[in-house]
Amino acid sequence: MFPSQGIRIGRILGIPIYLDLSWILVFGLITFSQSSFFAAQHPRWSGTEHWTLGGVTSILFFSSVVFHELAHSVVAQHYKIKVLSITLFLFGGLARIAREPSQAIQEFNIAIAGPLASGLLAGVFYGVMQIYPDSTMTGAVASQLFLLNGMVALFNLLPGFPLDGGRVFRAMVWGATKDFAKATRVAGGSGKLIAFGMISGGVWFAWHSDWTDALWLGFLGWFLLNAAQASVAQVTIQETLAGLCASDVMNQEVPIIPANMSLEEYSGEVLRTGRRVHLVTMDDRLVGLMNVSALGQVPREDWNMNSVQAVMVPRDKILWAAPEEPLQRLLERLISADVNQMPVVTHGEEGSAHIVGMVTRDAILRVIQTRSELGAAMAGR
Repeated sequence: MFPSQGIRIGRILGIPIYLDLSWILVFGLITFSQSSFFAAQHPRWSGTEHWTLGGVTSILFFSSVVFHELAHSVVAQHYKIKVLSITLFLFGGLARIAREPSQAIQEFNIAIAGPLASGLLAGVFYGVMQIYPDSTMTGAVASQLFLLNGMVALFNLLPGFPLDGGRVFRAMVWGATKDFAKATRVAGGSGKLIAFGMISGGVWFAWHSDWTDALWLGFLGWFLLNAAQASVAQVTIQETLAGLCASDVMNQEVPIIPANMSLEEYSGEVLRTGRRVHLVTMDDRLVGLMNVSALGQVPREDWNMNSVQAVMVPRDKILWAAPEEPLQRLLERLISADVNQMPVVTHGEEGSAHIVGMVTRDAILRVIQTRSELGAAMAGR
């Protein structure tokens, strides 16, 4: 639903900035449309000048989008919420944060910061327009950036979750009801209504042969609809996993293999037991973790010539879970790290660590499915 991180282009305020591959397409489209606009409005300028101004406008517009997302990020960091990354993609920008705000006022302030930032930029470019007339290149670019940032600010204020306006709306409902899950469902419902409205608008434009606006509205509506549905589904998962921790779903039988086992022998162990992850020991010391994914990275013909130790995840890079860690947070960590399992560890008084079990993503998903089915069955009584 959300874009992958893509190509890293830098870091601002400690936050990695990425370009999704879809950004290349929309950058080209905006550059083309802007150069065509400048050609129509200023025919005396050369073709090179039209394309140069189109490219400059696109670059400054996407810089404005980064500024918009940085505004969200700075406020989130103020509330001690880690910002994982900012990604530019087909529909603008996305700031990924490590967790949801813990209070409605935090959600409100983080959400409103983006539209305010875009509104501020619109005001700045409007001021430039007062200095440089539209007949100059600077004035022409400023005029377009004033309109684009104004549109971004207004569009994001629509009360459709997960747009900024939808998050503001959720914060207001959350503050009034003191119920985060209910607020998310209400805001998600609003997001679906706005999404269906956009899709309907796209159909109307297509009926009247305005295919450009039809495609943009249709894509925006589809994206917003999927995002709203996913947000509501995430709340459902949170409710399903509420009260559960790692120790509730961990497998206490932790398979162990020696570090000098060949990959050929390991593949046989996997086929025999069906287990996809093992802890690796050497002289009764834990040295790493081995899984099927690491095995698959080595060509089949090289399995006899390599040991488990050569391709395992070293001990210092293994992610651990505590028995009392909430299952929802553990699932988020598994997804964020793109791993399928995590050892569960307890710590002794002298700093010693003891592995007491293993939690897998599949085990958590089975809990979600089972609880959802049981909840539906009980509701049907």
